[in-house]
Amino acid sequence: MSAESQRIIIAENLERELVMAMAVMEHDKVFVLTDETTREKCWPVIKDYRCLKGAIVITIPAGDEAKNLESLTKVWTGLQEGGATRHSLLINLGGGMITDLGGFAASTFKRGMGFINIPTTLLSMTDASVGGKTGINFGGLKNEIGVFNDSKFVILDTRFLKTLDHANILSGYAEMLKHALISDQETWVQLITEDFGDGLEQRLSERLGSNVEVKERIVNVDPHEKAIRKALNFGHTVGHAIEALALRKNKPMLHGYAVAFGIVAELYLSSTKLNFPTVELRNTSKFIRENYGVPAITCDDYDELFELMTHDKKNTAGIVNFTLLAEIGGIRINQTATKEEIFEALDFLREG
Repeated sequence: MSAESQRIIIAENLERELVMAMAVMEHDKVFVLTDETTREKCWPVIKDYRCLKGAIVITIPAGDEAKNLESLTKVWTGLQEGGATRHSLLINLGGGMITDLGGFAASTFKRGMGFINIPTTLLSMTDASVGGKTGINFGGLKNEIGVFNDSKFVILDTRFLKTLDHANILSGYAEMLKHALISDQETWVQLITEDFGDGLEQRLSERLGSNVEVKERIVNVDPHEKAIRKALNFGHTVGHAIEALALRKNKPMLHGYAVAFGIVAELYLSSTKLNFPTVELRNTSKFIRENYGVPAITCDDYDELFELMTHDKKNTAGIVNFTLLAEIGGIRINQTATKEEIFEALDFLREG
């Protein structure tokens, strides 16, 4: 399915938008995938919609550590036992873990059934639910198994943001900040001066559309990450390694926190290798340090982090591949760094 076929709707009336989407996608049965948290907090918002009468709900454990083969098997089993066919419809109601895993389950069951994403976290609204990446973690590595396949519709309803704690708001905000850094100075200034005070939900709602457009524009040009889509991985080469290490240590970290830490390290590499402006490096690092803290890593972890980076899907021939920035919006894909340079960036991340 091409990226052009995905429709992103910022809902004014969620029930009406969902009825319209479901009418376009002819189906014989409806399934809704939730995790334990979204079953409790988000399913009650939509469960009485007439269009969902008779829908079968499949629920899996919450958290990125549940984005695994066991949860995937539970979804496949739920679809099979519920009598799903390739003409059935799966609605993924949840954060990035649900839209990633649910999208992969739908893409592979009966060789592919239709699905709709209703993201319920800021992270999934700005990033995970858009762009057709689906998959699970495997063998201790993030998103190791998966396919590119778009949901037909992504319906964004900012009322779900009310269900989030501050840490999950920050997790999504890191992806918004990444989108600003790869696009334009004005948006970066706007995001870097946010104080997370009164009226935050309204400000996030206003910024959501333009933020999602950054990703949508890039994905439409390069749906399968052959070239410019790699820009969206800014902050993720180091970030995914930090996230995977935290998972290995049984101390799971929210994805956006790992991305925030990755942004700091990769901006440092951008500064040393491409002369990214020092003032903007310092201001971004200060904002991230003040809001996200610093990761619980020591120099004893560096070799393991480097080993994890070598598994990144953007790499070729074992060389660690980065997206770096010459300036805000000045994207440079397919950049490399030596082990020593990467360790220096990790020093900067830890010590500033």
